[in-house]
Amino acid sequence: MSNHIKRLAAPKMWKIPRKEYPFVIKPSPGPHAAEQSLPLLIVLRDILNVADNRREAKKIVASRAVKIDGRVVTDLKFPVGFMDVISLGGKNYRAMYDVRGNIRVLEIPEDHAEWKLVRIENKTAVKGGKIALNLHDGRNIVLDKNQYKTGDVLKIKVPTQEIIGHYPLKEGSVAMIISGSHRGQVAHIKEYRVTKSASDNIVEFEEGFETIKKNVFVVGVGKPEVAIPEVSAL
Repeated sequence: MSNHIKRLAAPKMWKIPRKEYPFVIKPSPGPHAAEQSLPLLIVLRDILNVADNRREAKKIVASRAVKIDGRVVTDLKFPVGFMDVISLGGKNYRAMYDVRGNIRVLEIPEDHAEWKLVRIENKTAVKGGKIALNLHDGRNIVLDKNQYKTGDVLKIKVPTQEIIGHYPLKEGSVAMIISGSHRGQVAHIKEYRVTKSASDNIVEFEEGFETIKKNVFVVGVGKPEVAIPEVSAL
């Protein structure tokens, strides 16, 4: 399988020159789908501009200077996705969607780099009567009690995964749309409708539109817990 894809065929959210070179590195399998993430090389070279080329970026990661969610990453193909925290050279950044639906890297304070928001995608019963929460970034958290619902968002410390906050998918919460025509928009939940058929549950917003549940990522109650990038962000 090829390690590269044609630049013209790369996801639209990748803000890279399309015609200067024919190919670009492809994300390796990891916590985020390829169409919803950026290879670490693109983050370092094309967004943060800390490397002029792949060779320089390779030296940076080989020095173990790059951390994602508090853990050292040395793979230039590592997929960086929504809500991931990148730490490098004393600065910290969070991967977010902007109002155009593109992945941006927003600089954040040091204390904000100690945590991230994760959405509960699924729940699984495990040995001992415990519940494993399957989260949007590929991680799992095992709990003694079944106290959260799918679609809810947790605030966790990284890399320890200690839960320090909970933001439910319900009226009054604030959410970012992470897929569909409204991707990158922040809106206030007016109603969460559970359908009685095989159809997706619907979330209606005070801003006058609605979308299906899987497109909605709660980012706070009343106001966002994370900084929301403008189009001009990195």
